[in-house]
Amino acid sequence: MFLFDRIWWSRLQAMTWKELLQLFRDPVLLIFVLYAFSADIYNAASGVSFQLNNAALILSDMDRSAASRELAGRFMPPEFRWAGTISHAAQGQQQLDDGKAMAVLDIPPGFGAALARGEKAAVQLQIDASNSVQGFLASVDATQIVARFGLEQIAGQWGINAGGGNAAGDLPMIRSHTRVWFNPNQNDAWFMGISELLNVVTLFSMLLPAAAMVREKERGTIEQLLVSPLSPMQIMVPKMIAMVAVILAGTALGLFGMLIPVFSIPVNGSLLLFFALTTLYVSTLAGIGILIATVTRNMAQAGMMVILILAPMMFLSGAWTPPEAMPAVMRFGMYVSPLYYYINASYGILMKGAGIAVLWPMFLGIFCIGVLVSLSTIRRFHRQFA
Repeated sequence: MFLFDRIWWSRLQAMTWKELLQLFRDPVLLIFVLYAFSADIYNAASGVSFQLNNAALILSDMDRSAASRELAGRFMPPEFRWAGTISHAAQGQQQLDDGKAMAVLDIPPGFGAALARGEKAAVQLQIDASNSVQGFLASVDATQIVARFGLEQIAGQWGINAGGGNAAGDLPMIRSHTRVWFNPNQNDAWFMGISELLNVVTLFSMLLPAAAMVREKERGTIEQLLVSPLSPMQIMVPKMIAMVAVILAGTALGLFGMLIPVFSIPVNGSLLLFFALTTLYVSTLAGIGILIATVTRNMAQAGMMVILILAPMMFLSGAWTPPEAMPAVMRFGMYVSPLYYYINASYGILMKGAGIAVLWPMFLGIFCIGVLVSLSTIRRFHRQFA
């Protein structure tokens, strides 16, 4: 048995060291790895936001009353910023078309007088929804601002004070208190930073093993390895071990060198469990990388094949679209994607502090996919190189 064969283990050690040396002698690939686990994560965490920020707003106040000024003054930073005023409502459409504003608030004449008489009063908000996400957020925030303003106007007319009482007697009031779990400040950097780290791990888990194997083909050294005393397993496994070690080191760099010190991302669970999960996940995808190398002839083909596999995995991971919003066919594809299990388990460990008792289905899903991938890779490798 090779488990007790010293020669087998010495060959494995020598081949693993060879793979690491080959990677360190490729400066372009090494710089790419360092950039992805540092600057790329920083850019994703600091440059991507799902919240409304500094939306350009133009005011068309045809009423010029105290009530209209009060309402307009509630559209404040950081959600909105004033980009000017217009004297005619028709100018608002032109401002939107020219991209000079994202929204135009139109307050009609008689707005304040209608409120003073206790009558209905309407305002119009035109929104540039070419960016549907930002347009939707602007609509939601504006609705909340106007609704709050309307409630305060009604409360003032009924004489309701801040404590909920009024001169004529107490009126029923509903107070809504929202509690956000795990990310109470709704900091986008926490979500985007961790998500980018997991995506980078996914990319290199397939790319590096595929590159290591394809490099042997391009240089013609694969034939030299095959005529050596090494078995196909002794050729394939060291490549996976070396690349797993490199990716784990990159994960540690991204986590301890970027996410925790720069963005103060919490680590509520066990880091040992997270790295165990990452090791299992990287080993699974390394098998996919070796499988890619067996069906490609050069680095260009390998890179295109990695992208072809990576893109569906990312879209079916549940990070961008909730599983409940996907069609039934897409949800089935999501359950055969290892990234779906990895993302759920990683957020469960880092953000929620969950343990193996809760996350074992995610570990089991990655393990089962890894077994199937390993069997396919070994069979394909033996057929091609044995």
